Amino acid sequence: MRKYSIAMVAACPFPVNYGSPGAIRELCEVLSEMGHAIHIVTYPNGDNLSVGNARLHRVSYWGKSSGTQVGPSGSKLWIDVLLVIELCRVIWSEKVEIIHAHNYEGGLAGVLAKFLTWKPLVYNSVNLMSDELHTYRFFKPAFVAKWVAKLLDWFVPLFPDHIIAVTQQLYDWHLAHGTDKKRLSLVPCGVRPEMFANADSEELRVKYALGSRPVVMYAGINNAFQRVDYLLRAFTIVLKEEPSALLMIVSPLAEEPDRVANVALAKSLGISESVIFVGPHRLDELPDYLGLATVTVVPRPECPGHPIKLLNYMMAAKPIVCFEASAKGVTHLHDAFIVPNHDWAAMGQAIVAIIREPALAKRLGANAQDTVLNNFDWRILAKRVELIYAGLDSAN
Repeated sequence: MRKYSIAMVAACPFPVNYGSPGAIRELCEVLSEMGHAIHIVTYPNGDNLSVGNARLHRVSYWGKSSGTQVGPSGSKLWIDVLLVIELCRVIWSEKVEIIHAHNYEGGLAGVLAKFLTWKPLVYNSVNLMSDELHTYRFFKPAFVAKWVAKLLDWFVPLFPDHIIAVTQQLYDWHLAHGTDKKRLSLVPCGVRPEMFANADSEELRVKYALGSRPVVMYAGINNAFQRVDYLLRAFTIVLKEEPSALLMIVSPLAEEPDRVANVALAKSLGISESVIFVGPHRLDELPDYLGLATVTVVPRPECPGHPIKLLNYMMAAKPIVCFEASAKGVTHLHDAFIVPNHDWAAMGQAIVAIIREPALAKRLGANAQDTVLNNFDWRILAKRVELIYAGLDSAN
């Protein structure tokens, strides 16, 4: 298959070791290893992480960086304008053939660049703004955020030549809202299995004096839409049944506004002595932290996208408890313990069941790892993305 020159638009701090930016990084790594010329156009800041053979093109920004921050901000709006300028420069100078934009800000930048350069646009749909924009508390009052979110959900999908939905829910949403099936594909997010090959948790077990205590773990950011508050409430039930249990909330970020609220909630619930907030951690430490877990949890009850933490838990062969909305690609009591959305009491009871049934825990973890290896390996998924590029090439 012919190799392409691709402008990959990552409108976010990049590379970083969480969520959709992490998925973009891994996709870029694999596509570049396959021989495609990947040019990542991104924000001024990011971590020192590998992007394979891809090239980074950062926006030049003279103002104060907001750092590794999730969600909208005033400085990001100006950076997004500069992102469009840099994207067009890269397209022209690097003879880019296809624009591949991720997330809404990247989608908007991609739309503008499409009309300025006349290059085809692929849009990676990983979420809906109506699901999460209001939780960032940037637009006030809340009804303004919800109105802006609905506008973005309608506007951004109008212009791409092809849309990649990362879940069946997003695929169905785009179909129901007028996207032609011919320009829509389902390609989920993936993992790089080798990342988890040499996990070693012993130093961390000693560091946190865990002994033989059962560890309930959430590994992700503390933003409000992740609903860590549900997990904290669920853990009150766990402690009543298993008083030695410990909850570890492991975040890749150093400063998160909602972490303060979660710490306060743990204190008000009387469980703070059994909860450890960890962060930030490096990407290479994530497998070691997951190795500590007796049970892993995804407490997000509204999730049209694909939780990257779910894939990480699966690759680490850990038993998972999650709400129905976050159960992407897993089946109840086969490779996850799935509970009704928003029912934090049921979540607590499910965690207890896994702690008390080691055979169930082992089976769920082993099946989860098999599922991720069979269905969510980037080396397989990237070939499907490559076919989409080829389809656009033949159409033009």
